[in-house]
Amino acid sequence: MKRPAHSSLLTRRGFTGAIAALGALAPPLVAQQVAAPAAPDPNAIPPNTSTQRQGTAKEIPPFEDALAFTRKNVALKVRPFPLGQVHLLPGPFLEAQEWNRAYVRRLSPDRLLHNFRVNAGLPSSAKPLGGWEEPKCELRGHFVGHYLSACGLLYASTGDKEIKAAGDYVVAELAKCQAKLGADGYLSAFPIELFDRLDALRPVWAPFYTIHKIMAGMLDMYQHGGNKQALETLQGMAHWVDQWTAAKTEEHMQSIFENEYGGMNDVLYNLAAAAGDDHWAQVGDRFTKKRFFNPLALRRDELRGLHVNTHVPQVIGAARRYELSSDTRFHDVADFFWNEVVGARSYVTGGTSNGECWLTQPRHLAHELVRNDATAECCCMYNMLKLTRQLYTWTGDPRYFDYYERVMLNHRLGTIHPETGATMYFLSLTPGAWKTFGTEEDSFWCCTGTGVEEYAKLTDSIYFHDDEGVFVNQFIASELNWAERGFRLRQETKFPKQQATALVVDADRPVELSLRLRMPEWLAGRASVAVNGKPLEASAGPGGYLSLTRTWSTGDRIEMALPMDLHVAAMPDDPALQAVLYGPLVLAGDLGSQGLTRKMIVGPQGPETGSLPIEIPRFQSAGKDLKEWIRPQGEPLTFRTAGQPRDITLTPLNRIFDKRYSVYWKVG
Repeated sequence: MKRPAHSSLLTRRGFTGAIAALGALAPPLVAQQVAAPAAPDPNAIPPNTSTQRQGTAKEIPPFEDALAFTRKNVALKVRPFPLGQVHLLPGPFLEAQEWNRAYVRRLSPDRLLHNFRVNAGLPSSAKPLGGWEEPKCELRGHFVGHYLSACGLLYASTGDKEIKAAGDYVVAELAKCQAKLGADGYLSAFPIELFDRLDALRPVWAPFYTIHKIMAGMLDMYQHGGNKQALETLQGMAHWVDQWTAAKTEEHMQSIFENEYGGMNDVLYNLAAAAGDDHWAQVGDRFTKKRFFNPLALRRDELRGLHVNTHVPQVIGAARRYELSSDTRFHDVADFFWNEVVGARSYVTGGTSNGECWLTQPRHLAHELVRNDATAECCCMYNMLKLTRQLYTWTGDPRYFDYYERVMLNHRLGTIHPETGATMYFLSLTPGAWKTFGTEEDSFWCCTGTGVEEYAKLTDSIYFHDDEGVFVNQFIASELNWAERGFRLRQETKFPKQQATALVVDADRPVELSLRLRMPEWLAGRASVAVNGKPLEASAGPGGYLSLTRTWSTGDRIEMALPMDLHVAAMPDDPALQAVLYGPLVLAGDLGSQGLTRKMIVGPQGPETGSLPIEIPRFQSAGKDLKEWIRPQGEPLTFRTAGQPRDITLTPLNRIFDKRYSVYWKVG
């Protein structure tokens, strides 16, 4: 069965409402299929609004006028649970969390602080770190911000007091550096001279990008680690940003934005909410890049040539601005951007970017894939997941989690090393590629930083809630403790090895609420659900939620089958270039490890397939059903082609390490 991969992330099959009251169950249960909101057609071509037509009014850019922030909070349809209310149970996600936690514990706080102390004129005897944290790198200090975020997130997720203590120590020492640098609040591991160069529009490597990471780390230590000094230090940094930007004209700031500035708007909007001071949101408005936002608000894709990872955080900031102000211009920026990137600029894994940029027009992914090996930067996926989670809270639309799940299973689980906790820069989809990982002390790439954050917060998007009940969005072994309702839910599953999940209730007292079970778009048929061993007469197909409403008591058990099948995802601009999936899992062909050395795997930002050329098999299907020429093997989730000129073993991409692989194949 063929499915167009890149539109399938958006397309949903229609649901028809059906309510079944099951009188045999006591207390009574109502099972209802909840339709997903209609998804936009990803192949629709937006109207050409850029051409002036006779008799029409001249187009006015949505962000032409100066911004004026007024607080008017948007009422979110669904809300996430705090990190501390969800815990992982044994399984692949817990393993990834623990690999990451061990790496964060091994990092030396004093070595991380070295460049800050030197810049502030304070003594330091620590050995400097290497890579992007070495003393001459202009991005030095950025990873320390990620580290603080990871400490706060890991403490909230696991209760690890040792990690919290390390984060508290770094906050206190950075506060000393800030005090030594002066009264204006400046805090960085590099001198102010880098901002002088930015002001003069001279070449410089992303000083605001780095400042944003430190500010975001302080905010996470405050919100997740309970560190009040972090909020004070953050407000001091925001004061310096306020002074620096207030002295610039808007035209000059727009020129400055041609350099990277990360998520400065987002962290300032979040600070406004956390501190209850809307002045910081007004400062955040100064980081509105109009050349980027105007086309998005007009629903036009002008992303070609842009650096992906410096622009996704700006959209996250736009989404936050909408939530705080109800200004629909910012809503339109975030909504169109997400739909366009997911529907027209994402590979089968959900990954986006090539050489850190969007290089072609939308839906020209086969053309883009051959440009170089550096596809799907991991930072981009960290930020796209943040944006996806945020947009989901506006509508509760499950299509966001079809994408979220695709990325988590295929681009996140497989990009942390099981032995070292090291993470990747690019997940190359070039046929014949291999995975490469950072070193312990001499990498500290942007993706090293987002990596330690990603695997510190794996519990943040499994469950959501509204006033009526719980949404189960990911099939991950975990426990939810909804303390306010005296309701606990334990998810027992070995998914995706097991095509099923079970939910077990533990309640202080009988409680009436709804459990909404996501029905993924990849389901091979309709999911069967049983409550306390009794199959429901109502079932659900792909694309929405099955809502179970009843009074729940301790011991109640919901069992849900998640049937998976093989299907194909074709490139939109080359139907013969195809990837094979099993349910939500992208399958990769095992091409062996011949010629690979440790130096080719540990240290490089990505593979260089040209240095080790290999012949990639072509498949001949002749219109046959997939099951006729791709057959399961004895090991779960393992398949092998049959009757091909060269047969290949296929296994989930997230399980391949230290080997060459291919995801896309020429099929004729």
